[in-house]
Amino acid sequence: MTPDGQRSPPHTPELEIVVMKRALHRRLFTPSAPSFAAIAAVSLAACLAAPLVAQAETTLYVANVGGSNEQLYRQKIIPPFEKAHNVKIVYVAGDSSDTLAKLQAQKGHQQINVAVMDDGPMYQAMQLNLCAKLDDAPIMKDVYPLAKLGPSAIGVGMVATGIGYNEEAFRKAGLPPPDSWKALTDSRIKGKLGVPPITNTYGLHTLVMLARLSGGGEKNIDPGFTAMTKQIAPNMLSWALTPGEMDGQMQAGDVILAPYGRGRAVALQNTGFPLKFVYPKKGAVALQVAACVVAENAQPQLSQQFVQYLLSPEVQALQAQGIGLGPVNRTVKLTPEVAARVPYGPDQISKLTAMDWATINQHRTEWTERWNRSVER
Repeated sequence: MTPDGQRSPPHTPELEIVVMKRALHRRLFTPSAPSFAAIAAVSLAACLAAPLVAQAETTLYVANVGGSNEQLYRQKIIPPFEKAHNVKIVYVAGDSSDTLAKLQAQKGHQQINVAVMDDGPMYQAMQLNLCAKLDDAPIMKDVYPLAKLGPSAIGVGMVATGIGYNEEAFRKAGLPPPDSWKALTDSRIKGKLGVPPITNTYGLHTLVMLARLSGGGEKNIDPGFTAMTKQIAPNMLSWALTPGEMDGQMQAGDVILAPYGRGRAVALQNTGFPLKFVYPKKGAVALQVAACVVAENAQPQLSQQFVQYLLSPEVQALQAQGIGLGPVNRTVKLTPEVAARVPYGPDQISKLTAMDWATINQHRTEWTERWNRSVER
């Protein structure tokens, strides 16, 4: 509409392009025209010749931990998906507790589309209805049942918590190789035992498994605390706060037996140290990395496709080789060298047991306070 209230003539982009081209021709071939005007005219004509409506680039926000995981995703996992789906992926780095806090803070106006977290925080996310139901895609049939955390989250990789011991030290002491969680209570290793505190996942796993050995479990943790206070604590050298600290005590010969993650054990073995990793008879604990489509996010279909992509044999093999995550897809083929470092194949997967994270998350604060009072005094 013109200022005097008359209807403006119809806007004809094609006509504007023709006019600009003619003006450009006159300016380019007029000797007196300054060179910068010609350049400006060329630029403007190019802009008018471009598509009249530019489509905004689709963006997918994926939250996962940083470090080696982030490097692997940025270099090898994300680019093929971006190319296949014409999408830009933004990697939101942060540990699992950070990601969970973001999902809670953004509920109702989520910025993250796909969340990848450890299984404990992921169960919390499911309980808080932060994850959408996963599509029943064909690839789901190739996933081990253990990795199916629920209708709205699925494991995309796993490591095992078992027992690590100094094979050479055990042989010299005439001790039999440990084959059960009960070995941690053996008085013959007094002063040579290392166990992480309950704030460390390995320590929490140990507490639950000791409870299960005595007829308890997540819903009856008392037997676990009894074993910790009366049998484990007297054998302890120290409560190693970090895996690195535990490795140091092992290498120094101060500790000869401890709960260990499979990946961490392999890293220590690669230094030449005689550490042996054992899947205990009552089961090693599956520590899973899980993915979910964030509820009510702006890209639900692409989010579903990305989670399914993480389950593909190609990505599963990359994770096993690059960051030590055992594949949850039963069709994955690994080289013997890589397979030796991760939980792999039906036989090893069958030796893994899952935690009841719904119960653990409900009581974890209470258990931590009790641990501080009665175990680590």
